[in-house]
Amino acid sequence: MSLSAREYLNYFKQVTEVIENEKDYLCELDRKLGDGDHGVTMSIGWQSVNEKLDTELLDETDCGKISSVVGMTFLNAVGSSVGPLYATGFIKGAKVLKNKTELTDSDIAEFWVAFVNGVKERGKAQVGDKTIVDTLDPFAKKLEAKFAESQDILAAFSEAVQAGERGMESTKDLISKIGRSSRLGERSLGVQDPGATSAYLIIETFQKVLEVESVK
Repeated sequence: MSLSAREYLNYFKQVTEVIENEKDYLCELDRKLGDGDHGVTMSIGWQSVNEKLDTELLDETDCGKISSVVGMTFLNAVGSSVGPLYATGFIKGAKVLKNKTELTDSDIAEFWVAFVNGVKERGKAQVGDKTIVDTLDPFAKKLEAKFAESQDILAAFSEAVQAGERGMESTKDLISKIGRSSRLGERSLGVQDPGATSAYLIIETFQKVLEVESVK
């Protein structure tokens, strides 16, 4: 399987749509833990990305450039802590994709592992802190292991997304240790982390892109 630059651009279009559809849900989760604006923040970031997709990136064929511009655009649009996390992830991933107009299975796996490592390096959170990392760390570890084993990106990615989903759901049973929600202490129990949730939506959307491409 391979993804063209056009299909990669289309993936970001789909993320924009998914985040817009889930904006209210993400805000509802965040009202129980923080300012209640996570959905709005993510929407602002991705709508800004969407504008770039229709202008500067419209005919771009370098997947590395696409990833880098997406990251910087998101950062410039979003002032909250999530901006630098996603920006670092996409810019780290861009190095894997530099000058590539078609993405192989290996490129895809390496991109997402680099993306997650970038997020982790920037945010310094650990699994169990009730953050985006609770979704992304198990996702990346499963993706790396399963792809090395099978060389089947769709199968490996599907298992990885399931691992990410379990990680996301585990945040309901965690006490928040980082950020504004950490002030709540045990009152943060029982609520799924909004950042972990939006991260899950982003990787799940990529899985759906792979599924569509696999049957073409």
